[in-house]
Amino acid sequence: MQNYASLHDADQEESGVLFHVAEPSRARWNHIEDLDSFFTRLYKYHQRHGFKCMLVAEILELVQFVFICGFTTFLIHCVDYPVLFKEKPPPSGNSTKIAISDIILSPQECSNDFGLTTYIGIIIGVVVWAWRLVCRVYHLVHFWDVKQFYNCALDISDDDLDNMTWHEVQTRIRAVQLEQQMCIHKKELTELDIYHRILRQKNYLIAMTNKKLIPPRVNVPIIGEVVYWSLGLRYNINLLLFCGPWAPFENSFHLKEEYRKPAARHELARKLSRYIYWFAIVNIIFSPLVLAWQILYAFFSYADLMRREPGSLGVRSWSLYGRMYLRHFNELDHELQARLSRANRPATKYLSSFSSPLATIIARPIVLMAGSIIAVLIGLTVYDEDVLYVEHIITGITLLGALVAAFRALIPDETAAYCPEALLSNVLAHTHYLPSNWKGQAHTSGVRRQFQQLFQYRIAGVLEELVSPLMTPYILWKHIYPKSLDIVDFFRNFTVSVVGVGDVCSFAQMDVKKHGNPEWHEVDNTKIPDQYTQAEDGKTELSLIHFTLTNPSWRPPPEDQQFVEEVQTSKSMNQPQSSVNYLGDLFDSSIRTGAARAEGPLTSGPSDMSLSTIYLHDLHHRQVGFRQQQPHAIETTPLLSTLSQ
Repeated sequence: MQNYASLHDADQEESGVLFHVAEPSRARWNHIEDLDSFFTRLYKYHQRHGFKCMLVAEILELVQFVFICGFTTFLIHCVDYPVLFKEKPPPSGNSTKIAISDIILSPQECSNDFGLTTYIGIIIGVVVWAWRLVCRVYHLVHFWDVKQFYNCALDISDDDLDNMTWHEVQTRIRAVQLEQQMCIHKKELTELDIYHRILRQKNYLIAMTNKKLIPPRVNVPIIGEVVYWSLGLRYNINLLLFCGPWAPFENSFHLKEEYRKPAARHELARKLSRYIYWFAIVNIIFSPLVLAWQILYAFFSYADLMRREPGSLGVRSWSLYGRMYLRHFNELDHELQARLSRANRPATKYLSSFSSPLATIIARPIVLMAGSIIAVLIGLTVYDEDVLYVEHIITGITLLGALVAAFRALIPDETAAYCPEALLSNVLAHTHYLPSNWKGQAHTSGVRRQFQQLFQYRIAGVLEELVSPLMTPYILWKHIYPKSLDIVDFFRNFTVSVVGVGDVCSFAQMDVKKHGNPEWHEVDNTKIPDQYTQAEDGKTELSLIHFTLTNPSWRPPPEDQQFVEEVQTSKSMNQPQSSVNYLGDLFDSSIRTGAARAEGPLTSGPSDMSLSTIYLHDLHHRQVGFRQQQPHAIETTPLLSTLSQ
């Protein structure tokens, strides 16, 4: 296990503040104190299609909350189930046909059936709804100011918003900075400055995922090691590390001073451990309530979907952990989504290439028999609709449909060719990240199991969220609590101050000299690398290439620029042999994304990044093969032995 102890502290103090008195007509957006929130709202406003769409969405979310709580209460207390199931005659006396009015109790009868638990649930629901209402109103007030900024400063109306990419909006924001000085610490903002502001917290989480501090890895009997990362756990981690008064950050852009002092690391770790402990306790207390809400939300969300498309939960999608592992430093949500959308079909093809002959033999007759029964039942209902009134006939059709969908997935496509290495290369061309030890092992069940944690069945994601209220306190106590010191050291060692931006994760600077790995460079460097300061799986190098292609007007420091130019030159001169395997998928128009989801300028495409990715991975594979003949790389972590004694 890595011991995140101190490195040389090289804090860079921000330069003196230059106060600028703007003209009254330009003072509205001059010197915005919280640029993190402002730029984040600008981005969300663009991605959520303007103020009108956001307003309607917020109102409907509040209505949806009321509906789920109210409809659940209605089902429990206001339905006369003995009459519905014909266990007693209806009040109307009509024994042949039951009306809806016969099974719905009067308001007086409903309220008389309420117990203490119901009243407590209603009170909690009202409090939560009121809190959500206040938050929504607060956010909409700020987004109204964002609307004025778009309309007045950027000269973009809401009607034109969907016709512009974020890259175009960002270009106008940089131009407005020169006029209105939203940030007074520097005259001109770069694309990286804006990305740092929007992605400050996410870059830390990406780096911690890359260094395997989070998400935790849980050993499950029979299944083996599983990476667990749910929405509930992510919310707790964000609250612990970024949002709460106990977080290492004293505000959105400045790390607390005590976290910069090596001598305070043990005391800070003890405090963080105590906070984690209380978080686990609070999660245990509220777990029944959260679990009930998760079950209700899942039921209302997927019940109709299961009725109409029984096989929908067997569709694969990228897991929350997969999205963290595959995300570049300084990659916005829409950029990640566009990239993973292109990778969806190649990933499905890769996993579909695995099949069990025994499972196929068993699945074929089951699909035949279940499908035959469904066909007969549907035929009978077409002939006479009274068949639908037979007890459990609709339930039987639904369950048989789900059975057919599940077992049909076990039958391989007879027209597909078995070439897992080529298929995994297709996936890599879009995901950009895969463990280097998978090369040459794509056909093995071990690689398949690991890849399934990145690209999982939808039902697996639903189950993870359902058990999250129970698993989160256990994960916090068992897996996050022991890493308190590592987390404290991580924030100290990998935080740098950037003028005009504040404190950011040093990995997000994409400095190949500081955080790069020589095995991903076309250089003869046999020096034993310091693994602690390196980003794993070529994260620094690939993130730098992706950011420069997404923002072509941005100029990195000279050494990073030299690396980018070398890759751009070498990828075409030394195009890997495996490229012929993925070009078919790479340029398939059916997997391209639209202009609204473009990752950069509309003139740029994913092909350059995909070719660079394959080139760098092949280069790394060759370099690793060479270094295996040299002394193995040793993880060297400087220890403060004198301070820890």
